[in-house]
Amino acid sequence: MKPVPHVDALVFDVFGTVVDWRASVTKDVADVARGMKVQGDWQKFADEWRTGYHDGMRRVNAGEWPWMNVDLIHRRKLDELLPKYGLSGLDEPERDRLNRVWHRLKPWPDSVKGLSRLKKRYVISPLSNGNFALLTNMAKSAGLPWDCILSAELTGRYKPDPQAYQKSADLLGLARGRVLMVAAHVGDLRGAQAAGLRTAFVTRPLEYGHQGTPDTAGDPSFDVSAEDFIDLAKQMGV
Repeated sequence: MKPVPHVDALVFDVFGTVVDWRASVTKDVADVARGMKVQGDWQKFADEWRTGYHDGMRRVNAGEWPWMNVDLIHRRKLDELLPKYGLSGLDEPERDRLNRVWHRLKPWPDSVKGLSRLKKRYVISPLSNGNFALLTNMAKSAGLPWDCILSAELTGRYKPDPQAYQKSADLLGLARGRVLMVAAHVGDLRGAQAAGLRTAFVTRPLEYGHQGTPDTAGDPSFDVSAEDFIDLAKQMGV
């Protein structure tokens, strides 16, 4: 096992790493559809919505779209999906509430306990592409014990752009090598690594459901590899 990296702060990817976005979104959409007496594949709906999130951020970073936060990216894709799945009858307040399901995502079972342990020794914060209001509301709803909120919205660039990672260290007043990026996604960690941050891979085998294909193996160059946040806390000495 590698020695524990000497860091002062841990920053976390959120969607999929801290919270179970797919199950949360699927349930909320299914509840809405049930009320409208509409049947459909709501897991597929959630997956398509998530794909739109990634595509939207890519377009913003590429300059194809003007800057827009994740709430706006989500809403743009939602309005595309509703007629496709027979849900175009939702009015504006109902669409707005459904779009805000991303503010109400449920944490993985180990998340709050593991974060609370890590918080005893380290500064902990999200480092997410989610916008500031979304991350704040999610923390309140899910009981996530962050010390502060770091969002790509503060940079105007989405991960994996290096500025998103580097700005987090600057805002924390730390050298980049004193910040450990925690994620369940290899691409995110490679982006953090290239920007000078330390890296910790945590497995989330059910992020895409039982038939999904999440990242289940990290990279030997990552500083830490853990099964969940409890294991991460143990390895980090708390």
